[in-house]
Amino acid sequence: MSRIIIKPMLLEEAIKLGIDKWSIWECESSTFDWEYPEQETAFVFEGDVIVTSGDEVAHIKENMLVSFPKGMKCTWEVRKAIRKAYTFNYEI
Repeated sequence: MSRIIIKPMLLEEAIKLGIDKWSIWECESSTFDWEYPEQETAFVFEGDVIVTSGDEVAHIKENMLVSFPKGMKCTWEVRKAIRKAYTFNYEI
């Protein structure tokens, strides 16, 4: 199965990708299970999250562009409230 892809990115660079047209999602500190029905790409404005899928552990923070593969099952541990812009089926 594909892995999580993380690329550090400044907001100015992310804006050039069109994130201003993507949906916004916010979540307070919490832990929950999640499954991605589609490939998702997100730019993180703020937050601190650990995403665990099997033996893969990804530490996601502000100013990161992240891609989650379709079908991935994982656990999100939101350590600091997150705010992200996201879209589906956008390749990075």
